[in-house]
Amino acid sequence: MKVYIHKKGITLTGKAWEIRHQLKRMNKRYKRVIDFVEQMYPK
Repeated sequence: MKVYIHKKGITLTGKAWEIRHQLKRMNKRYKRVIDFVEQMYPK
């Protein structure tokens, strides 16, 4: 599984179950994708 982080969003590649698992892990800490991206690329 690979996660590509861009300033405007993220791209997840891999098997469907891997992507679902990663999104569930991210959802525990971030409510929205933009919150995750903003932490990686602060303004």
